[in-house]
Amino acid sequence: MTKVKSGDTVRIHYTGTLNDGAVFDSSEGRDPLEFAVGAGQIIPGLDKALPGMAVGDKKVVEVHADQAYGPLIPNAMQEVPRTQFPEDMVLEVGLRLQMQTPDGRNLPLVVVAMNETSVTLDGNHPLAGKDLTFAIEVMSIR
Repeated sequence: MTKVKSGDTVRIHYTGTLNDGAVFDSSEGRDPLEFAVGAGQIIPGLDKALPGMAVGDKKVVEVHADQAYGPLIPNAMQEVPRTQFPEDMVLEVGLRLQMQTPDGRNLPLVVVAMNETSVTLDGNHPLAGKDLTFAIEVMSIR
């Protein structure tokens, strides 16, 4: 029986949950996720869990934040004067925005707090600082 090894292209079904059991992502109702094992296409903690598995194998994998989306980076949060936003823009906590960096990359931001004079934006990945659990099933190996 063929077992997953680094360099193989695999297809997996998965459900990702937070510590409180809330589902943050799932392939349920979609095609399986396809990627090359060990190529850095998925988070490291999940990538490292696949070698040795065979088609049909199921596993629950606990991935610590440092092997997922990393720790929360305090410098990725910034307070910006409200005057920097268009007057007609409706701002609210949870609003997702995008900023372009000086080198042309798009940086997703989320409004996390606001008051009369400023808006606090968070550039961390939404899952940064969180331990994650994945229920996975290997569907194919190439």
